[in-house]
Amino acid sequence: QLQVAQSGGGLVQPGGSLRLSCAVSAFTLADGAVGWFRQAPGSEREAVSCSQPRGAGVNYDRSVEGRFTVSRDNAKNMAYLQMNRLEPEDTAIYYCAARTTWCSSAASDYPYWGQGTQVTVSA
Repeated sequence: QLQVAQSGGGLVQPGGSLRLSCAVSAFTLADGAVGWFRQAPGSEREAVSCSQPRGAGVNYDRSVEGRFTVSRDNAKNMAYLQMNRLEPEDTAIYYCAARTTWCSSAASDYPYWGQGTQVTVSA
């Protein structure tokens, strides 16, 4: 059984939108952080955004601020990444990750990972 299961993603034209979903069963989501990462071909995995536990706030990388929005439904143990005004540079495999404490921008700090989902932005 996957402890973090992702869905969503796909192919979209520049300027379009996609929403990624993340179902966390590893722990009670309200008590932990949910990080979103992406990895483009030939690049390091980079942090995109993170949602702090207990509604303590959200962090965004400068490259996506104002275009991407994270949210969560703690009652359902679900987290979401809404991506608007997508650009070709956003093309990557996107990952949802979770940990039972505060956000970290380091991928190695997250013990629970989704399987990854491809997002391709192309005309």
